[in-house]
Amino acid sequence: MDKPICEFLEKYNNKNPIRLHVPGHKGKSFLGYERYDLTEIDGADELYMPTGIIRKSQENASKVFGFPTFYSVEGSSHAIRSMLYLTKIYAKITGKKYKVLSTRNVHKSFLSACALLNAEVEWLYSDNVLSYFSNYLTAKSLEEYLKSSGEMPCALYVTSPDYLGNLLDIEGIAKVAKKYGVLLLVDNAHGAYLNFLGMHPITLGATMCADSAHKTLPVLTGGAYLHLSNEVYNKLSSYVESALSLFGTTSPSYLILSSLDNANDYLENEYKSKLNAFIYKINGLKSVLNSRGYTLVGNEPLKLTINAKNYGFTGQEIANILKENGIYVEFYDIDYVVLMFTIEILDSELEKVKKVLLNIKQRTKLQGTKLAPFKPERALTLQDTLSSLTEIISVENAVGRVYADFNLPCPPAVPIIMPGEVISQNTQQVFKYYNINEIKVIK
Repeated sequence: MDKPICEFLEKYNNKNPIRLHVPGHKGKSFLGYERYDLTEIDGADELYMPTGIIRKSQENASKVFGFPTFYSVEGSSHAIRSMLYLTKIYAKITGKKYKVLSTRNVHKSFLSACALLNAEVEWLYSDNVLSYFSNYLTAKSLEEYLKSSGEMPCALYVTSPDYLGNLLDIEGIAKVAKKYGVLLLVDNAHGAYLNFLGMHPITLGATMCADSAHKTLPVLTGGAYLHLSNEVYNKLSSYVESALSLFGTTSPSYLILSSLDNANDYLENEYKSKLNAFIYKINGLKSVLNSRGYTLVGNEPLKLTINAKNYGFTGQEIANILKENGIYVEFYDIDYVVLMFTIEILDSELEKVKKVLLNIKQRTKLQGTKLAPFKPERALTLQDTLSSLTEIISVENAVGRVYADFNLPCPPAVPIIMPGEVISQNTQQVFKYYNINEIKVIK
């Protein structure tokens, strides 16, 4: 598969050009990669109005994935906002209300998109939760909800995989959504590689999907995809680039674009066989850890999530032991440690992870606190909350106040309660459980 963006950059640099255009480093080496850091000069195409090398590269990516695929250089956050805008356009085309049904374990980019676009959001709750950033929506529970719904949403939004590595039954959920004429939008930020296992949300029936290429594929940070099913693309094709342009920078990184471009050939030719071989190794590691007393959660192939308390530790304690041995994890909190693997991990590195974990001696199980599901009272819409004045207060004084923070720490960038909801004593206890001492509320 050709690499049109990479090839253009090489040809341009081989001319030893005098760069009388931005960026300001003029291709001179300060960090070592400046020569590939370009802008939209003649021949370099334009990300949101592509007619040349970027268009060709995106067509290559579409062939690799098997459905219409578009680039983002600002992560899945950009793709998610674009997806919500396209949903609003779809609602207008079909004469439906712009109402989105969603699980609550959403990334903050979903919240900002809904606030900016004034989407009406209805939240789905689950009694079976591991933490506030997990939600076990099933096809059966969705069917029951939609069957009794007085007003049908135009779309359902879910996160799969979630941060702990739980995969939803996207195929089953998609069938129910289609039965009721509801679009299925999936935050698949952690699962771009699932396409090469036949498990991609679009393949399983989703309508639109955001993938962070940089999270699990050999792509630079910021590289991501917006995918559409062929069915919805036929209705929205003339709006896709406008949607991306609406939320994207006018100065996209050609380093990231070339990284996405370069990945296509690798994904097309080598990746699938290497992925299957690596997953066999990861399954072996998981099996050994299970046999030695570790409790692992989630069913995502490349993610290893440890229930630390069942092993007698907090998540931070295990993460610190790994860090002391030169191993840096994706995420930890009081309960869990999340390790994200890709096929670029060497066998020697995998062996070191196993050795360090097995050298941690199991202790008496720590008693976990079961966080009961709660349904906060809503005081303001997301849009009204976004435009309100705020202040920071102690969690001790927060009961009865309206939560207002859209700028959540990442990872996991998932809210305990939603902006615009009232903080109850139950919510206050959850904040304390996660050692959150100060929060932003409506002034």
